[in-house]
Amino acid sequence: MQLTEQEMLKLNQVRLEDGWKYSLSEFLLSKRMDDLRDFLKTEIQADKVIYPPSSLIFNALNTTPLSQVKAVILGQDPYHGPDQAHGLSFSVQKGLALPPSLRNIFHELNSDLGIPASKHGDLTQWAQEGVLLLNSVLTVEAGQPTSHQKRGWEDFTDAVIDVLNEQRKHIVFILWGAYAQRKGQRIDQNKHLVLKAAHPSPLAANRGGFFGCKAFSKTNNYLKQNGIEPINWQLDA
Repeated sequence: MQLTEQEMLKLNQVRLEDGWKYSLSEFLLSKRMDDLRDFLKTEIQADKVIYPPSSLIFNALNTTPLSQVKAVILGQDPYHGPDQAHGLSFSVQKGLALPPSLRNIFHELNSDLGIPASKHGDLTQWAQEGVLLLNSVLTVEAGQPTSHQKRGWEDFTDAVIDVLNEQRKHIVFILWGAYAQRKGQRIDQNKHLVLKAAHPSPLAANRGGFFGCKAFSKTNNYLKQNGIEPINWQLDA
């Protein structure tokens, strides 16, 4: 895609890792992205509190550059409570109580690989290991779950998945729950590994299908089979 000088100037204003920025340039320069920006500006001008902070909206993509993605854990919306969301799916900042879904994820990690459950819920180290912790929707209004759905973020994150699907190979897509699995229907399973299980939320996990899914060991086995360094799932204290 050949960009004009004006398009380059507009693109350079986006605070996004270069590999992602240029691979997603068609979407970032589209009317759909303009409409999404306008929506967010309107919400902020109406004095609504939006999570995560604007500097962390693209945290997943900035922490895990396109060239370094080994696996994707697909979430739905950011947490809508104070100080929780920081742009990584299922992750909360240190010092906060573990959300129920994350407690179940740690329980499965311990069962699968024997790694003790972390006392904090900050998954930044996973992101630095090459795990793209991508929510389908990247913002939310405080106290209003799903409030930013169908505003354009789903199209943006579909574009992220398409870039990975087309430009990379041997990525593990971890799809927990029906929502993530529907979004993952576009993935070429001849090039990538798709792991499906129930959502780790207590209601879904306790019905069966999440505990025992062994997503962590299956991911590392697949990476090793394809000559890729496995992921260190152990979080530091």
